[in-house]
Amino acid sequence: MTELVLDASVALAWCFRDERTEATAELLERVQTDAAAVPSLWHLEVVNVLALAERRRRITPAESAELITLLEMLEIVVDGETPARAFTRVLDLAREERLTAYDAAYLELAMRLGLPADDPPVVPDKRAFFNA
Repeated sequence: MTELVLDASVALAWCFRDERTEATAELLERVQTDAAAVPSLWHLEVVNVLALAERRRRITPAESAELITLLEMLEIVVDGETPARAFTRVLDLAREERLTAYDAAYLELAMRLGLPADDPPVVPDKRAFFNA
């Protein structure tokens, strides 16, 4: 069983120097030894941000490849139940908590795994990780 749900935006901070913080560095250390759960949309979210960042010349394809190599070395457990819960519990959480469907998917997964909602990797308000 995994002990954390890894938000794509937190993982992406490892790629962007201006988004790295002490909290994201500590989380990377944690994920290098502990498995992390992600909803089934996670890989697409990561790839979308990388493609956009390359297009905007924020990073190079080589930097994208470095992050992908790092991510592939981590034990990322993809949750296969996310799609089946999208029209029900994920939508309910998005409404109740005023979240995007994406953030609600992370929260739903954390709740289903019995993880505390205030655990930093699943905090919908990501200001704890970024200089916002």
